[in-house]
Amino acid sequence: MATLSTRISNILGDRTSEVLEKAFGITTINELLRHYPRRYVVRGELTDISKLIADDEVTILAEIEAVKLRRANAKNILEVVVTDGSANLSLTFFNQAWREKDLKAGRVGLFAGKVGVFKGKRQLSHPDYQLIPDGDDVDAAVAEFAGKYLPVYPATAKLPSWKIMQCIKLALNSLDELPDYLPEELAKQSSYPNLKQALMDIHQPTDLDAAEKARERLTFDEALLLQLLLGQRRAEIERLSTKSRTPNTPVLVKAFEKNLPFKFTNGQLEVNAQIEQDLSNKYPMHRLLQGEVGSGKTVVALRAMLSVVDSAGQAALLAPTEVLAQQHYRTITNLLGELALADTLHSSGLGTQVELLTGSLSSNKKREVYSRLKSGQIGIVIGTHALISDGVEFKDLGLVVVDEQHRFGVEQRDALRMKATQPPHLLVMTATPIPRTVAMTVFGDLDISTLKELPLGRVPITTHVIPVLEKPHFLERAWQRVKEEVAKGHQVYIVAPRIANPIKKLSDREITAAMLLGEEFLDNEHMIAVEELAPELATGALKGLKVATLHGRQTSEIKEQTMAAFAKGEIQVLIATTVIEVGVDVPNASMMVIMDADRFGVSQLHQLRGRVGRGGVPGLCLLVSSAHEESSSMQRLNAVASTLDGFELARIDLEQRKEGDVLGKSQSGGRSHLRLLRVLRDEKLIEHARDAAGKILKRNIEIAHLPLLKQEVDKLKLDEAARFMDKS
Repeated sequence: MATLSTRISNILGDRTSEVLEKAFGITTINELLRHYPRRYVVRGELTDISKLIADDEVTILAEIEAVKLRRANAKNILEVVVTDGSANLSLTFFNQAWREKDLKAGRVGLFAGKVGVFKGKRQLSHPDYQLIPDGDDVDAAVAEFAGKYLPVYPATAKLPSWKIMQCIKLALNSLDELPDYLPEELAKQSSYPNLKQALMDIHQPTDLDAAEKARERLTFDEALLLQLLLGQRRAEIERLSTKSRTPNTPVLVKAFEKNLPFKFTNGQLEVNAQIEQDLSNKYPMHRLLQGEVGSGKTVVALRAMLSVVDSAGQAALLAPTEVLAQQHYRTITNLLGELALADTLHSSGLGTQVELLTGSLSSNKKREVYSRLKSGQIGIVIGTHALISDGVEFKDLGLVVVDEQHRFGVEQRDALRMKATQPPHLLVMTATPIPRTVAMTVFGDLDISTLKELPLGRVPITTHVIPVLEKPHFLERAWQRVKEEVAKGHQVYIVAPRIANPIKKLSDREITAAMLLGEEFLDNEHMIAVEELAPELATGALKGLKVATLHGRQTSEIKEQTMAAFAKGEIQVLIATTVIEVGVDVPNASMMVIMDADRFGVSQLHQLRGRVGRGGVPGLCLLVSSAHEESSSMQRLNAVASTLDGFELARIDLEQRKEGDVLGKSQSGGRSHLRLLRVLRDEKLIEHARDAAGKILKRNIEIAHLPLLKQEVDKLKLDEAARFMDKS
């Protein structure tokens, strides 16, 4: 008999095991059984073909209506039409006339493949299929498909759903009794099945109620293990000992507040007080500061850094890009004024030294900065990954501020914090609003502060969608609108998703040939790119305007010069990639045009448009897209255009993401243990798990009284997704 840790090759053979590992990273029975069904089809109930979406990998249950063999271009083409009674779907096979013997009208089967569109009709090309035995062969039907409910799994062309179902059936049949790590009291409270029964019921349900109860139990398991891990992390943080960083005489903080040309908002005052309390503790602050674009997070972080400097410590701000680091340096030195000129001829005697450290600095300049950091002369350093290089040493690093933390790995963040002589305080900033349930799951070990109100002087941004397929003349009007903004003395951003296309610009003949290969070729390969768009606009629609480009392949010197020139108004139109997404602050920029806007996520679009409307002038953002009006992409763009509420957009963004994106490999770089948990749908379940975890940890923080549960939490600590969430 097998256990959950048994390798799948022991029961499935090497060939099938290799395909499973390559497709899904599955190597053990546990990983195979955690490959859960997306849904179930009921024998006798055909799939609703009318609801199939182009480009989706699907498995459908349908009846064959017609079969036709024809010859074209020296090829035999077998066309099979399947139906659910109200809509049809074409199946196409090239040079496989022999399949006509199996695929007879009236037969019912499972058909799997990628939904394509040809001449406006949905189709599957070369689908894999499994015909269900005729009704009089009941025994064979039961042997092939256990039960009335057929699970439909995430699948690939080489590994269709029913083949995965067969593999899972073998795994379940070989499985020995399983010890259950969920405390019996918790299971009884919610009437959950035991672990083995839950795995049986989710893969081979006798009815849909059993499947749903099994799914709830396994989802609760994921939530509970995560909450236990986060609870342990929080306890570990509170056990750490560090220096209080609230000065007895906050000289710099008071001088800074006195010189500010504006007043803190009520929200900023509240967060300042929270951070001040954190910094006074003898264990390190672990706080997440979230706020809308332009809500004033930087000035709050700067006040915290000055508090640490006031108490004879140093502060480091880690930014993901040089452009953002440079912008932070400019913003902070401008806010500080004379307070940033300590030990210079222009110093008033009060202040600190502020320095920028990036990879593009000369070796001599880096050595000079290293020396002043080690001696403690520099109170605030702002930088990129260069801050974590071997030569960087601090005299007394008291606070680490991480901007847009989702762009950093745990190792990078920890490498900076290890440079402190004792655990530093940590302040994480994000301009991507986080729904409450995400905060409980991803950031459950951080205290969270939120800035919702915008500072005085910020004005709303108007957003419009330009559907170029249906209304191409709208794009011409957009370029006219750019010229009108420039004529008013304002500046404009134009954003494109790519620096350059890997293929040359296609001729009409090449486009036709590419279309014959499939629309995906054009979609994936030929996006609007900065290096193609800039000369086209500069010599065409925007001729006569001062146009420049900005993207990640340029040298740091060119990027800095370009941003400085744009900030001074020497450049009227900046054509850029998402390098301008965060931190870039040019108050005179009043308009943004985002090309191929459907290529960007909801939160990213919201971030980008936050670059305009920052100087008291109404902001305008145009989202240009070639997507069809009825497509999900266009619905997403319309949602962005309809609201400026970042929290509402964050929910929309979360609802539209594919499985695994929220807490899976897109963030962690590896497979996540969170396969069922959906942070919006499962809010009540997460709250229940959080309460249960709190009670377990209150009894014993190491969970020593529940050894099987402790073993599962320890496994989670090794998971890459868990390491991503480790803020300790």
